[in-house]
Amino acid sequence: EVQLVESGGGLVQAGGSLRLSCAASGFTLDDYAIGWFRQAPGKEREGVACIGSSLGDPSYADIVKGRFTVFRDRTKGTVYVQMNNLQPEDTAVYYCAGDLTLAGCTVSTAGAYAYWGQGTEVTVSS
Repeated sequence: EVQLVESGGGLVQAGGSLRLSCAASGFTLDDYAIGWFRQAPGKEREGVACIGSSLGDPSYADIVKGRFTVFRDRTKGTVYVQMNNLQPEDTAVYYCAGDLTLAGCTVSTAGAYAYWGQGTEVTVSS
């Protein structure tokens, strides 16, 4: 069974940065399209960034463009999202999701991903 694990969440002041990581126990994520999603209390889940296994460029939701960067470390088989200039509205539980069959990736269709992590909490104080 594929189990994704997110880490790197925490409390940060507005304007600060965090780097979240997504890893899988016992194997590499190199062949997986990975999406990053978030869900704030009382709100719908939304996609923020994604990266395909090998096709195309990363994709970002408009709300995070220029602030978030998703990238792979193929030496570790891990995917990261670097989040800069965080704002209180970025407060949410962040999830990584993976899929082997996607050509490219998507931030708009959470259902395209077969595997999900448990989430890591990000809190941005004003």
